[in-house]
Amino acid sequence: MAFPILGTKRLRLIEIGHQHVNSLYEILSLDEVMKYYGTDRFTFPAEASRLIDMFQRNFIEKRGIRWGIVLKGNQKFIGTIGLNGLQLKNKRAEIGYEIHPHYWRNGYTSEAINEVLQFSFEKLDLYRIGAVVYPENVASVNLLKKIGFIKEGLLRGYIKQNNQSHDTYVLSLLKPEWEKERRLI
Repeated sequence: MAFPILGTKRLRLIEIGHQHVNSLYEILSLDEVMKYYGTDRFTFPAEASRLIDMFQRNFIEKRGIRWGIVLKGNQKFIGTIGLNGLQLKNKRAEIGYEIHPHYWRNGYTSEAINEVLQFSFEKLDLYRIGAVVYPENVASVNLLKKIGFIKEGLLRGYIKQNNQSHDTYVLSLLKPEWEKERRLI
């Protein structure tokens, strides 16, 4: 399958390549981005390069899809969004995303999430999209709930970051719930 390029009114969701190493490193080296990411912040551009290799491998092996989020107007790479733990047979995946703080609170994340949800439910025929979010990441929890995700519970000590174990919420959105929401709009 060719890598699916997606678009919204203001964004292009593109395949991430090594031409994006510096932009990705800039984002993933910021403390405020990585605070709730589930891994330590990047300290070397080579870490971004290895992550891009992993994104590409996961796509080839049908275990995930990660898009770069690019502004249509100026082609600025502002973050990534994607499906982790993709299981086509079981019709499920987890969504994950991050955006450079300069672009927070502009609706870009919800715009990208909605496009990925449409692709996931309509083109990949997934039934469940999950999300694992730190309880302290109130902005992300609220964004997902606003989109229609339902909080299922707390995973205790689920992620180890900065030599500490952290609890996470697990949220999900099922295809029939998403379809119902879309009919109401």
